[in-house]
Amino acid sequence: MRVLFMGTPDIAAECLKALVDAGIDVVGVFTQPDRPKGRGMKLTPSPVKVFATERGIPVYQPTKLKKCGDLLSEIDPELIAVAAYGRLLPKSVLDYPKYGSINMHASLLPRWRGAAPIQRCIAAGDTLGGVTTMYMAEELDAGDMILRAETPITDDDTGGSLHDRYAEMGGKLLVETIRRIEAGTAPRTPQPSEGITLAPPITKEECAVDWTKPAREIFDLIRAMNPFPTAYTKYDGAPMKLYASKVGSRLGEPGCVISTDDGLEVACGDGSIVITELAAAGGKRMAADAWLRGHKVEIGTKLG
Repeated sequence: MRVLFMGTPDIAAECLKALVDAGIDVVGVFTQPDRPKGRGMKLTPSPVKVFATERGIPVYQPTKLKKCGDLLSEIDPELIAVAAYGRLLPKSVLDYPKYGSINMHASLLPRWRGAAPIQRCIAAGDTLGGVTTMYMAEELDAGDMILRAETPITDDDTGGSLHDRYAEMGGKLLVETIRRIEAGTAPRTPQPSEGITLAPPITKEECAVDWTKPAREIFDLIRAMNPFPTAYTKYDGAPMKLYASKVGSRLGEPGCVISTDDGLEVACGDGSIVITELAAAGGKRMAADAWLRGHKVEIGTKLG
């Protein structure tokens, strides 16, 4: 089966690698155009482009998918497989392949449809997550489901750890899905209308810690946004990034430092949060106790 793969970030590159390693006939790759990155704003290829180039797979970076008819005819895929491409596919593209277009989505659909399912599920306190393959429809992440794989989400999970686990799970599930489609044994289950939640892109404002919220909610936010886009507060008028924490039980005025004995402990609306890993403005990521050795923080100092 001739497969055209579409994807852009690291999680998509891992899925593409799984297909290639499994011997799937990937005849081409669509990925987002190179983007400026770093201090020098140098044009940088996506992880998918880097991998595909290394493996000798033709790479295409169209800017207007509605005008890709001739290109699709040239590639002539029998199936389109998508993972975090970052763009909606028009009907003309979705309907081109003989076996349709499928997507690997990083959630247990219909929960967390959208661009940021990994951060959203952790921030919401979900204890069960997973990945889903589906037949694509014009509506975002609303197509009929094919296969699902589940995994527990623990308090030790971060956005980074869940991303990496989903990348491995998603690649395996995508391979199995393609094999089942080839064999004519792939199931097709419409998504239920109950339980739909949305996962829009994370905004900078959402990453700002609101110390009036319960400690557990803040703990989930910090680990959800680790390592990107990162939760933050303000210390001495400058942003301070928060990477790791644990829930405490002391009480105090929300946002005020109540202890520096075991990290930077800050009172919340209910309980407290002990910040254990941070990056002060202009500084590198480090353990909070190491930062505290070089900074005297008075009890009662207000953050945020």
